[in-house]
Amino acid sequence: MSTTTAPDRRGRTLPFGRYALELLMIAVAVAFLFPVYALVTLALKDPRQISESPLAPPSPPTLGNFGDAWSSASLGPALVNSTVITGVSLLLLIVLGSTGAYYLARCARGLGYGLYVLFLLGIVLPFQLGMIPLYKLVDGLGWLGTYQGMVLFYTGIQLPFTVFLYTGFVRALPQDYAQAALIDGCNHRQAFTRVVFPLLRPITGTVIILNAVFVWNDFFTPLLYLGGSARETVPVGIFAFVGQYVSDYGLVFAGLVLAALPVLIVFVILQRYVIKGFAGGLKG
Repeated sequence: MSTTTAPDRRGRTLPFGRYALELLMIAVAVAFLFPVYALVTLALKDPRQISESPLAPPSPPTLGNFGDAWSSASLGPALVNSTVITGVSLLLLIVLGSTGAYYLARCARGLGYGLYVLFLLGIVLPFQLGMIPLYKLVDGLGWLGTYQGMVLFYTGIQLPFTVFLYTGFVRALPQDYAQAALIDGCNHRQAFTRVVFPLLRPITGTVIILNAVFVWNDFFTPLLYLGGSARETVPVGIFAFVGQYVSDYGLVFAGLVLAALPVLIVFVILQRYVIKGFAGGLKG
């Protein structure tokens, strides 16, 4: 019984099922890339081109929308606010998550397992259940409309997920390095900072990307905690901008491109660590 085959680019014969799977993957890739194409295309068009042929390539492309969007939506201060909140939150998540995971994975077997389960519950339970108590807590501290209120919120919300990622990776690491450092006279803190943490580079890249995307793109929490203040983040600024300039889609999409660029750059730089981080954690 013969099997239907098709040649690949190198002239080899592929089973028909694999050939069909490759075609399916190409179609999926096109489906995912189409929104990006539409976003960039509309951002590079003037209103006349958008009304005549919205999805056709811009002819000629214009960069004026980006300058107008930057000045009209006050994206400069919003980008600074988002950068500060995201950067400080990531720093705290890396420090607390990595040290907590090291303790849970190596230093306390019985107690560590119970604490690890509590962190897992923090992942399962939706944070929306505690929005009102959290809001009252931040309000009571006088931190509404401030950086520290947002940093406190994001650090607490994302810490269980961060600990989960780090713990799986730490468990997969050989214990010989840390034990050798302890034998040489280091305490656990020194063994972690000098030996273990440099080995956590792949999962740290994963932690940075996943948490940065969440914090940077979050809209509801900054709207609730920062709305109407001078600390509004990019999503909140874009929301107000879209409502004001909803008829000028070139400006709207240019603002969206500017808002997405920073986190996209971070992802391109650190993307190779994502697979390494997940693979290392799964081995544990």
